[in-house]
Parts: sequence; structure tokens; C-alpha cells
Amino acid sequence: MTTRNRGKEASDDRLFGSSLVLEKLKEAAEDMCYLLSRGFAEKSSIQLVGNRYRLNARQQKALRGISASKQQISLRKERVLLPKELKGMTVAIDGFNLLITLESALSGAYIFKGLDGCYRDISGVHGTYKRVQKTQQVLQMVADALQELGVLTVHWYFDAPVSNSGRLKTHLREMAEQQDLPWHIDLVNDPDKVLADSLDIVVSSDAWILDRAERNFNLVEYLLENKITKKCIVEVS
Repeated sequence: MTTRNRGKEASDDRLFGSSLVLEKLKEAAEDMCYLLSRGFAEKSSIQLVGNRYRLNARQQKALRGISASKQQISLRKERVLLPKELKGMTVAIDGFNLLITLESALSGAYIFKGLDGCYRDISGVHGTYKRVQKTQQVLQMVADALQELGVLTVHWYFDAPVSNSGRLKTHLREMAEQQDLPWHIDLVNDPDKVLADSLDIVVSSDAWILDRAERNFNLVEYLLENKITKKCIVEVS
């Protein structure tokens, strides 16, 4: 069994754990929203705001996940479905996006609630995905939640170029067979585009996908509110 986890880095409590830092991030997110709403590019806005508030690279990464324009916030929230609306429906899951966020949450890492209501972590696969201590717990939690919500069919999409995605697909397929889960698992070269174009209910916190998908469901929010008791949430709104 692996001993890896996606918990906090040594500096994270200092970077995100105080009221002073939270106030700084709140003001920075307000500035980002102002700039993005007026058409400024995200990259230059992050640099400008990050320098103004003296945010380091890790804090700027968190700020990027928190931030959105007023137009984006409105659009994404308009397309969110309620839990009761999932019964009998098909969902399309951004596999690595969902797993890593929930693995981080269960491992005690900081999770950031965006202005759009979506939760994001500051981890990443960086070309390679490795299962961690919490992976199986996450998968079972997702399986139980989707059955509880009455979802008819689940399509998982994973990045084919990411190392170990094939092993993960095999594990999910075996789990689905053992528990008779209505899961389909696909490895694709560009899951973002597949999800953005999907007519199914999309589960992702990826901003690019959310700006394009017709419908989405905030599964991370549902699990954080109903199934995960211990968590480190950073909320600035």
C-alpha cells in the first residue's frame, strides 16, 4: 500500500491559515474580479495583483483558482444543477480533476472555494498520476454519492497522455464490475474538449470547461457538505 498523500505542504499553514492572509486573499480576489470583468488577461492580472499583495507563487496559484469575472460567475452558476435534478441522468466526470481535489481534501490539504462556488486544490498531476492513501476512499465515496443521487450512468474521462492513467482505468473498471456500477471509463487525448462539448451533466471545477459546458453539477461541494467532516476550506467571498 502506498504511503503517499496530497496533504499540506510545510508552509501552507503560514501561507493560508491566518486571518490576515485570508483578508489579503479576499482583497486580491476582489481586484482580480474587477480586472477580469473588464477584459484584462488572467496572466497579467495575476502578476499585477500578486505583486500588489506580495503573494508568492503558491498563493498566486490559489488566487487563480479562486478568481473569476462577474460574467463567468453568473454563467457558471446559471448552469449548476441541484442534487435532486441528477436522478435518472448521465454525468460526465473530469477524472483527474475530481480525484485529486477530493484526495487533497481527505488528506487535510487546503481546498479553495472560488467566487463561482467551485472548489479547487493547488495540486496537479504534472504528467504523472500516482494513487495515494485516500484514492480508494475517494472512489467509493463518489460511487456511493452518485448512487444516492440516483444517477443512471457515469462516464469517466481521463487524460490518456498522463502516466498511469491506464492502470487507473483498469482499477475503476474492476471496481465497477465488482459492485455492478454503471460506469464507463475512457482515456482521451483531450478530455477538456470532450467535457466542454458534452450534452451530459459535467462534473469538473476546470474553469475552461465550466465556461463551455451546458450543464454542470458541483459534486465536490455536495461531498464536502454531506460526507467529509474534517476539511480545510479557504473561502474569501
